[in-house]
Amino acid sequence: MEVCYQLPVLPLDRPVPKHVLSRRGAISFSSSSSLFGAPDPRQLSQRRGAISYDSSDQTALYIRMLGKYFPAQTRSLTPSTHVHGGSAPERRVHRLLSFQRYLHSSRLLRGLPQQIPLHILDEDYTGQARCMLEKVGNWNFDIFLFNKLTNGNSLINLTFHLLNQYGLIELFQLDMVKLWRFLVMVQEDYHNDNPYHNAVHAADVTQAMYCFLQEPMLSKSLTSCDILLGLLAAATHDLDHPGVNQPFLIKTNHYLATLYRNTSVLENHHWKSAVGLLRETGLFSHLPPEDSRNMEADLGSLILATDISRQNDYLSRFRRHLDQDDLCLSNASHRHFVLQMALKCADICNPCRPWELSKQWSEKVTEEFFQQGDIEKKHKLEISPVCDRASNTVGNIQIGFMTYVAEPLFVEWARFSDTRLSQTMLGHMGLNKASWGSLQQEQSSAGEETRPEKSELKNETRSIQTLAGLLLSDAVLHLY
Repeated sequence: MEVCYQLPVLPLDRPVPKHVLSRRGAISFSSSSSLFGAPDPRQLSQRRGAISYDSSDQTALYIRMLGKYFPAQTRSLTPSTHVHGGSAPERRVHRLLSFQRYLHSSRLLRGLPQQIPLHILDEDYTGQARCMLEKVGNWNFDIFLFNKLTNGNSLINLTFHLLNQYGLIELFQLDMVKLWRFLVMVQEDYHNDNPYHNAVHAADVTQAMYCFLQEPMLSKSLTSCDILLGLLAAATHDLDHPGVNQPFLIKTNHYLATLYRNTSVLENHHWKSAVGLLRETGLFSHLPPEDSRNMEADLGSLILATDISRQNDYLSRFRRHLDQDDLCLSNASHRHFVLQMALKCADICNPCRPWELSKQWSEKVTEEFFQQGDIEKKHKLEISPVCDRASNTVGNIQIGFMTYVAEPLFVEWARFSDTRLSQTMLGHMGLNKASWGSLQQEQSSAGEETRPEKSELKNETRSIQTLAGLLLSDAVLHLY
């Protein structure tokens, strides 16, 4: 089913309509979009809209909604929609309230104290999912299988389990219901129709982040606050990702690009969306205001570090620290920087996974690139690099990405943390790169048998040779 994108032009000095402010949501759509036409006002209530610009504190005011990002009619209905009926927000609220009633009744019937037992959510897991969580620190953890075993709730269950395992729920006195509501809303704010930037990707990054937090260099140095922020940043780092990149938002005059002045547009939006959910659920409301604000700021610093267009800046600084051997993890700023690098590694670790997992991620991210290219082609826009399915393949994109983006980062990470995990990741990347190379050769051989045009072969070769320059351009780097 074709997805209809309504792209707005919303200057900062334009008043936000009342019907937008009355909704809870993340991205709203202006009625003045010259490219895709004006949306029907009746559709606005069905969207997860609503960023307004709050001039009082110069930040985006986020008011969330449990609805969806695109109009309901552009999405395929899930089986539960047909069986149970009712709107999606109503079903989610009912599910949340049912969970709250279950907790309340369980305490009363069992004569338990007011504190909610931390093991109670385990009753929602299947036996197989629980077994998988016992090995959540394994690098070959299959997040796709875990997502199936948890009925599509991998991000909620995985993040809760890790917070509980570290004892962070008790340590920070997090309210169980608020935490669960926060995680539910985080998962719902990822777009399941994105082939790559969805809740499963967020869960995968969170699991990878946990693996890095377990490394000796970090585990003996990080504070509980560092660990809490690292896990929350991993879970929310791509929150409400629209499935298109920053250059696409800029060239279609999306108002988020204006709001954030064309700088780290998506990353700023992910951060502000996460802050909006923290405030709406009141997860940190029991903390002193200054502590809560500091945690929000540090969360933003971590998420903003995932802007891969700034990859060289972070990598150069990391390499300089390693060359000078002056990283001191007793220093809070140095610990935070290492946490940023760990999140960057977790975000693009797909090439370092075993082939069976890495190949699936490669196909998913490439399909998302191609879908953007299809939209650009349909509306006669310049097709972004590596987004043209007619001139690119999964293999050449992945080989280029590994060579010029992933390998330099993970080589330096291995210098910092020279462990079995680091060597395993580099080993998998080398094997995966060779596998893609073999597939490329097979495709080339098959192409020769069918006698393709010489220009097509030249385009394929030139695509691989020049991918380095393309990948290092802002347009392509923003795709990840």
